Amino acid sequence: MNEYKMPHTLPHPFVGSRQLQVTDESNGPSFPVLVHYPTHTPSAPTAFGPYTMDVSPEAAVSKGRFPLVIISHGNSGSHLLYRTISMHLARHGYIVAMLEHYGNNRNDNSLGDKVENLQYRPRHLSMTMDALLADETVGRQIDSDKIAVIGHSFGGYTALVVAGGQPWTRAGEPVAVQHDFRVKALVLMAPSAGWFNAPNALARVTAPILLLQAEHDPYTPAWNADVIVNGVPDSSQVTVRVIENAGHFSFISPFPPAMQNPNFLPATDPPGFDREHFHTRLPEDILRFLNDKLQGFSSEENS
Repeated sequence: MNEYKMPHTLPHPFVGSRQLQVTDESNGPSFPVLVHYPTHTPSAPTAFGPYTMDVSPEAAVSKGRFPLVIISHGNSGSHLLYRTISMHLARHGYIVAMLEHYGNNRNDNSLGDKVENLQYRPRHLSMTMDALLADETVGRQIDSDKIAVIGHSFGGYTALVVAGGQPWTRAGEPVAVQHDFRVKALVLMAPSAGWFNAPNALARVTAPILLLQAEHDPYTPAWNADVIVNGVPDSSQVTVRVIENAGHFSFISPFPPAMQNPNFLPATDPPGFDREHFHTRLPEDILRFLNDKLQGFSSEENS
C-alpha cells in the first residue's frame, strides 16, 4: 500500500501537494509542512522519502472554500505517516497540513523528554494555521471558521492543548502553553492524556472529539480515554470508539514492504490485524465525523 491512487468520480478528482517550511521567529528553529488539497490538475506518483503518493505538486486548488485540518504526529514520528488519511480528506474537499514537530521527530528528538516539547508542540499547530492562511496557493480558499486537528499518540496531547487543555508536568507543575480556539473539532487516535490528570485540566476543551482507542495498546491504554471523557466539561461531546485488535501504531498508514519487519515497531500490529484494510475504513470514519461537526452533512453528500 505504498502508492495511493484516487478514483476519478469525485468532485475533486486529484490531490495537490505543496511543501512549506515554517519558522518559529521567537525560538529560531523551523519545521516542514506537507499540504494536501483538492485539485483538478492530473496527478502522478511522486516520491516523498520512502513513500509514494499520487499527487499534483504545486497545482492550483479547486474552486471553493475548504475546511483546514492539521495532523500532529506522535513522539519521534514523521509528518509523512498519515498519508492515507490526508489524501482521502483532500480528495473529499479538505485542505490538510501535516507538520513535522521540530525537536521531536524521527531525525531529531532532542526535545523529546523536555518541558519545552510540551510547550512548543501546540505552538507549532498555531504557526501552521497562520502559515497556511497566509500561503499564496491555498490561503484564500481556507474556511478559517472550519479548522480541525487530528492527533496520534503525543499528537493527541498536542491537539488537546491547542483546543484549551492545561497540561501538568510529572513533577506537578503547570506547563505554560498556547491555546488556539480557532480549532473547532478534534480527532484523537490513541491519545496520550496523562498530562491532564489535574483537576479542571480539560475544563476549557469544548470542541467535539472523535476518540479512537486501540484495543491492544501498551503505550496509551484505556485509562487515557477515561481522562479525556471525565475531564472535558461535556462528555457527550466525546465519541469513543475502540478499534478491535488494533495496536498503538495501527493508526499509522501502512509502510512500504521494504520497511515492514518485526524490528521496526511502527510497522507492527497485533497478530491478525489487517492494517491495510483498516486504512480503507479509518479515513472514511474521520471524514464522516469532520463533515458532521464542521460542515453539517454526511460524507455521502460530500462525494
